[in-house]
Amino acid sequence: MLKLLNTKLLIAILAVLVAIASAAIYQRHEAAKAAAILEQQQHDAEQRRKEDEAFRRKVEEDEKRHNSSAGNESKTWKSYLP
Repeated sequence: MLKLLNTKLLIAILAVLVAIASAAIYQRHEAAKAAAILEQQQHDAEQRRKEDEAFRRKVEEDEKRHNSSAGNESKTWKSYLP
């Protein structure tokens, strides 16, 4: 009877230990998955920032080019003789 009780107690303890270990493994897996997602989001944000910066530079260059030709336009209009 005592041997049967000890066996059941041992099985219950082992079941609890297995449950705790599986919870720890699952938590570690979820933490690694969250870290991978965070790293991907940071990479995407950096990529977006670079694209935005390139677009801003392009817009500024286009604006400078447009403004310079507009500045010369008034001079040609004044010297135009019909």
